[in-house]
Amino acid sequence: MEVKKIIPFSTKDLSGIYGVSNKTFLNWIKPFAEEIGERRGRYFSVIQVQIIFNKLGIPFIITEDIG
Repeated sequence: MEVKKIIPFSTKDLSGIYGVSNKTFLNWIKPFAEEIGERRGRYFSVIQVQIIFNKLGIPFIITEDIG
């Protein structure tokens, strides 16, 4: 999955973007839970996703072989 714009994402979506399990992703964001805030429903809002990206770094996927 490649991120082209910030949209609401679920935990499953975000863990896939970062290439880790749901459990690992939730552990990564746990220290920032107060700042991120509680999800309303299944998805993190755009503002919450932006905070997550700011805290964990913007994910990227290398699509070309380097070498």
